[in-house]
Amino acid sequence: MQILFVADPLESFVIYKDSTFAMMREAQRRGHQIVACHPEDISWQSGGKVQAKMRFITLTGDKNHWFEETATEIKALADLDAVIMRKDPPFDSEFFYATHMLGQAEREGAKVFNKPSALREHPEKLAIMEFAQFISPTLVTRNAQDIRAFHAEHKDVILKPLDGMGGMGIFRVGEDGRNLGSIIETLNHGGATSVMVQKFLPDIVHGDKRVLIIGGKPVPYCLARIPQGNEVRGNLAAGGKGVAQALGEQDKAIAEHIGELLVKRGLLLIGLDIIGHNVTEINVTSPTCFQEIFDQTGCDVAALFVDALEQAAKA
Repeated sequence: MQILFVADPLESFVIYKDSTFAMMREAQRRGHQIVACHPEDISWQSGGKVQAKMRFITLTGDKNHWFEETATEIKALADLDAVIMRKDPPFDSEFFYATHMLGQAEREGAKVFNKPSALREHPEKLAIMEFAQFISPTLVTRNAQDIRAFHAEHKDVILKPLDGMGGMGIFRVGEDGRNLGSIIETLNHGGATSVMVQKFLPDIVHGDKRVLIIGGKPVPYCLARIPQGNEVRGNLAAGGKGVAQALGEQDKAIAEHIGELLVKRGLLLIGLDIIGHNVTEINVTSPTCFQEIFDQTGCDVAALFVDALEQAAKA
């Protein structure tokens, strides 16, 4: 198959931990042709098909010069066997427009994973609200007084922007309410921007678990991202330590329930974030941790993903 990866620039990849790289490596091992582009390379002219300037590459196995570009070509996305949308967050306006063009490519015959409409309909923080039975007390609002009332009820809370990534913009406010007003002003921009507020989960000391779901089925190992020092964020980008562990029965049941539903909506790959047994995010844009899990357990997540991709592309 020819597989197009719509991703960040190849030159920015940190290959020892990049999950997109792991996908590419496994796909090439199986004999598939690797093609890459950035969302800004995609275009759509009236009367024509959605197309992109594509880089055909071969992975070299050299960590310093990990790919060779063998050709470039402007080609319709529908002419490839599979398109994988792996652009990292944030989910901004350009990401949104890219999903619309990918949706048109689907109508022209392209097989796109994750499904563009499903990416739009499942923003990573808001998506948890559909599954109230699996989340801690949570409020989404622009209203400062509502946030203050939520804090008064729950005493110890986490506030976060809806469009953040890698732990950016996350604040904890304890019972004393120190700096709550300033934090609200920082996040809601005078009532112009929605904020998510959640009851603080003490189980964060045991890690923020990344549970991967592929083709509706949970991967048997997760990565617990454990905060270091006085930090409350477990995100690897915020200095958290990643510890792979077998998936517990309760987390497995949660992942199976959510995965079975969301795979039917076109989400081939999902990354649940779970603290204790509470889901805190449903990552659908470019879930990571493939290589960390493989390095620590030998569970080949990339192989599981390419298995599911091959099956879905033929459907």
